[in-house]
Amino acid sequence: MRTKDRLIRMLLASGDEFISGSVLAERFQISRAAVWKNIKVLEREGYQIEAITNRGYRLVPDSDVVRQETVGYYLGEQISLFDLQVYPTITSTNACLMEQARQSPHWSVVVAGAQSMGRGRRGRSFFSPADSGVYLSVLLKQNIAYTDAGLLTTAAAIAACRAIESCTQAQAQIKWVNDVFVKGRKVCGILTEASVNYETGTPDYVVVGIGLNVYTPDEGFPEELTGIAGSITEKRQRNLRSRLASAFLLAFYDICRNLKSPDLHEEYAHRCFILGKPVFVLKKEEKIPAEAIGILENYNLLVRYADGREEALTGGEISIRPV
Repeated sequence: MRTKDRLIRMLLASGDEFISGSVLAERFQISRAAVWKNIKVLEREGYQIEAITNRGYRLVPDSDVVRQETVGYYLGEQISLFDLQVYPTITSTNACLMEQARQSPHWSVVVAGAQSMGRGRRGRSFFSPADSGVYLSVLLKQNIAYTDAGLLTTAAAIAACRAIESCTQAQAQIKWVNDVFVKGRKVCGILTEASVNYETGTPDYVVVGIGLNVYTPDEGFPEELTGIAGSITEKRQRNLRSRLASAFLLAFYDICRNLKSPDLHEEYAHRCFILGKPVFVLKKEEKIPAEAIGILENYNLLVRYADGREEALTGGEISIRPV
């Protein structure tokens, strides 16, 4: 491990405590000048490091960069579960993994601090500015039944909720099918893509991507997202984006070991805040009034229309209907 990587791990572990230059020099068997040079390298990579004479160095409380070292640190020993790649910025984490899928192992992961060509559902772009969110994709390619592939999306939504609640004070909820909300605003989008083997009818591999709006961008959200998109928190926190990425990965890995668990279905339904509420079912150019009345065992949404007719929605979109 390079000196700068060992150094950032010590700063991560120290939290609010300062570590003196002499302690770092002794630990790494280098000079104080070499410690300073490595600190400057870390600062050029985006880490915000506070240096005080006679006290030493520490990461400032709101230093929050997405790097291989930070995500790996919070994964701990469980980093061995994943083939991890982390980038400050990338075109699209999903696109990257889809391109690498044939030669990449099961549970390959790409994480980024920004995307220049983020992808959303139905061919839409996904707003992915630098320094405000974290974006990641996971490659799954072993023994995935076609009927189970759709469950990965709901699993990702639950994992995102668990990650948000484990790292912050926010309460996370789900808007069917896979949008995660905090305080009435969408803070997470999920896109699942697959390559299907037409001979067997099963996926050769699936890529599950999520984007988390951690902070409100300095320039705000685009006009088309105003009133829809929100952020998990307004206050910057030390390495929150890396902590959220690692928490999501660990939760998602755990959930995927038993996708058909009744407890998982119960958690999803409990988090789905539209149940019992009036909605619009969006079909082509129509907005059909209905009431969301239940989540079926296969995670289809059961709705009841004004004429009493019920329908199980397998996909598509809904919106909250004002009362």
